[in-house]
Amino acid sequence: MSVLKSLFKWLAIVVLALAAVLVVGGWFISPRFSVTRSTVIAAAPDKVYALVADPRRWTEWTVWNQRDPAMQVEYSGPTSGVGAAWAWQSKTEGDGKMTFTAAEPGRRVAFDLYFPDFGTTSQGELRFAPESAGTKVSWTMNGDFGSNPLFHWFALMADSMTGPDFEAGLANLKTLAEKP
Repeated sequence: MSVLKSLFKWLAIVVLALAAVLVVGGWFISPRFSVTRSTVIAAAPDKVYALVADPRRWTEWTVWNQRDPAMQVEYSGPTSGVGAAWAWQSKTEGDGKMTFTAAEPGRRVAFDLYFPDFGTTSQGELRFAPESAGTKVSWTMNGDFGSNPLFHWFALMADSMTGPDFEAGLANLKTLAEKP
């Protein structure tokens, strides 16, 4: 019985030490993050802009909607541009709300993105720059995971977790925009 008691004591010490490392280590990690991905789309900036400025069109090209076809989506505000918004609830992709905060036709769409599970708001934008081959589209998101040191670990991994979704979304946007 004393061997079992020693094992539990050792296991408790290891678990507490690991928890301490996660909490204390989290304080040394910046809560801020930034994710950026780009692609060139063989279409005019205005055509690409139209697919981004209307939140109803995002379900056609973002990967989150494709991963959860049962996602519940609600739209509010104007159809497109500043003030247009969409909110979603998903068992696999989480809940969130995106509100467009700036819209310059053919140039950019900026947004605030709120995730209630983390209590955080991120800012992002898609920029459209004309190029000889079409339009360079850059998708950027910046945010702050706040004061919870455990969430700081997510900031450390934000690029590797979100970047592939941006890449897949931009690839889908490219396919959609390049259709005649």
